[in-house]
Amino acid sequence: MARVVVIGAGLGGLPAAYELRHVLPREHKITLISNQPKFTFVPSLPWVALGLKSLDSIQLDLAKTVAKHDIEFIHAAVTAIDPKLRQIKMGDDRTLDYDYAVIATGPELALDALKGLGPEGGYTHSICNPHHALLTGEAWQKFLANPGPIVVGASPGASCFGPAYEFAFLIHDELKKKGLRSQVPITFITSEPYAGHLGIGGMASSRWLMRKFMADREIELMENTAISHFEADAVHLVDGRSIPSKFTMVLPPFRGPKFLREAVGLTDVKGFVPVLPTYRHPEFTSIYSVGVVTQLKAVEQTPIPTGAPKVGLMSEEMALAIAQNIALELGVSTGNQCRPTLQAICFADFGNTGALFLADPLLPNASGDRKRALIYHGIWVSWMKAGFEKYFLTKMRFGWTIPWFEKLGFKAIGLPLVEPIIPIPEPEAVQIRA
Repeated sequence: MARVVVIGAGLGGLPAAYELRHVLPREHKITLISNQPKFTFVPSLPWVALGLKSLDSIQLDLAKTVAKHDIEFIHAAVTAIDPKLRQIKMGDDRTLDYDYAVIATGPELALDALKGLGPEGGYTHSICNPHHALLTGEAWQKFLANPGPIVVGASPGASCFGPAYEFAFLIHDELKKKGLRSQVPITFITSEPYAGHLGIGGMASSRWLMRKFMADREIELMENTAISHFEADAVHLVDGRSIPSKFTMVLPPFRGPKFLREAVGLTDVKGFVPVLPTYRHPEFTSIYSVGVVTQLKAVEQTPIPTGAPKVGLMSEEMALAIAQNIALELGVSTGNQCRPTLQAICFADFGNTGALFLADPLLPNASGDRKRALIYHGIWVSWMKAGFEKYFLTKMRFGWTIPWFEKLGFKAIGLPLVEPIIPIPEPEAVQIRA
């Protein structure tokens, strides 16, 4: 019997645990460890922060949910991992041995990257986790009673830009509905080389579209701009300018959690886990990685550092691949190892419209090309995001990662999700006759 431990129960960890349970016989034990008692559908947090949806409506109780699917759940914070001894230490002094560990912790927010960044001990708000979304919601209600200038954006080193655009446009829409928009100047500051770059570049008409959306909503756009620090009433830029702000939401850089950064040889300097095409660690054969905590090099060098985003579909693809690869190693299945194809699909609600982004694949080839880079927009995208939220939560209740009909749908539009790794045959030895 093998014990497979999944660390983290977010958009990568919970699907990974389900897929492992699906492909491995019951003689193998699946354990899910999370420092949070509930699964949260993170893409809906901008709605929570603006009071458009309750947090409870996008959460699932993990203890009640995963037990139904023959998965052991441990609610505890991991404090250390020893990949040589194959041991995990938790905050309650427990030690857990494992045969395989799937690291799916999600990111730690690098709030110390800029002075004044963050809602606790700083002057900015965040929509990156449930606690911060609730704090942002409280601040938003106070702001509405006494409005002023707003700044929304992304700091240098940020890697997930979509929520910043979504939040800025939703704010515009909400203020307009409340008759307050004329009283609130909105500035959007991004470290991207241009609006719509999204950390990946080459996204069809995204540059034109984001600029048009900003202009139509009279949002001042500051591209390729580095923030220096924050104060209670202003955002200060590296070039010396100061932008007045009474309500500031800026996305921080991400890094891997402290316990990963402290494990010798496990991560890069930022705490991201390096992986082979199989998503196994190159040095520690018992370690796999899924989701945001996985090392993914930036698509291109930008004047201000940016990272590459890792959206939900990519995490599910990684989960499918690592489950199949672990099953192969345990002798449960036969065939070739596989890798995720890393297509990125993102739905964004902009209030009175929405945008769907498709990058196939996220990482372009050596010449900088992708098979497809598409953007669609319209109010129907907002409806699709709302529907997808309900569908995803339903999947997590039923213990599905990507069911057969969803795989069939992706295949029909040319998105295979995972692909086999075909070994390169060794050249035949050439016999030399005397």
